[in-house]
Amino acid sequence: MGSPGGVARSVLIIEDDDRIRRVVSITLRREGLEVTEAGSGEEGLARLAERPYDIVLLDLVLPGRSGLEVCREIRRVSTTPVIMVTARADSSDVIAGLEAGADDYVTKPFVAEELSARIRALARRTGGSGPRPRIVVGDLEIAPADGVVTRGGEVVPLTRTEFTLLLELATERGRVFSREELLERVWGYDYFGDSRLVDVHVRRLRKKVEADPAAPTVVTTVRGMGYRLPE
Repeated sequence: MGSPGGVARSVLIIEDDDRIRRVVSITLRREGLEVTEAGSGEEGLARLAERPYDIVLLDLVLPGRSGLEVCREIRRVSTTPVIMVTARADSSDVIAGLEAGADDYVTKPFVAEELSARIRALARRTGGSGPRPRIVVGDLEIAPADGVVTRGGEVVPLTRTEFTLLLELATERGRVFSREELLERVWGYDYFGDSRLVDVHVRRLRKKVEADPAAPTVVTTVRGMGYRLPE
């Protein structure tokens, strides 16, 4: 569980570079966040086993267990939002990290203020949906207030980002959402972001909600325009 009201209070930084970890920690503490540091993937997973955090900041290049392995392990047991840190935005690392379950990414070197803004945006959109009615899409039932999706009565294990994406599409069924609009609605970006975030999360979502992800009928693509849910 995260902090109430969609406000991040606790951040776990998993980063092996002492200098980077120290600078980021100081910056986030100045923003009023409670910060815990871990210098390896094993240490980070141990900290997560001890208590929950609102956000995990995870470097992809770590000694021992890689950041990808750590991200997959986090996703196996938790929906805690993960922001991965990578050296190159145009590398396959970004896609691999998102496929492993990361919610967002930043590239080195990054501006501390940008990182703080990403954390705030991520916390706002995972802070609960309020008293909105349940939505039924085929055999899927979406409970916005509970953050739960069921299919045929069975809970579908979505991450918070996957849930938010599905909910945004479901609130206006039949309407085509562009990737840029989904970036703004789901990730909270008020600038031109990376459409790979949308595409990878749609792929991840389809694997969980579609009978046949290769022939989707729930989250469909409108070529050249974006994504939609059928009316």
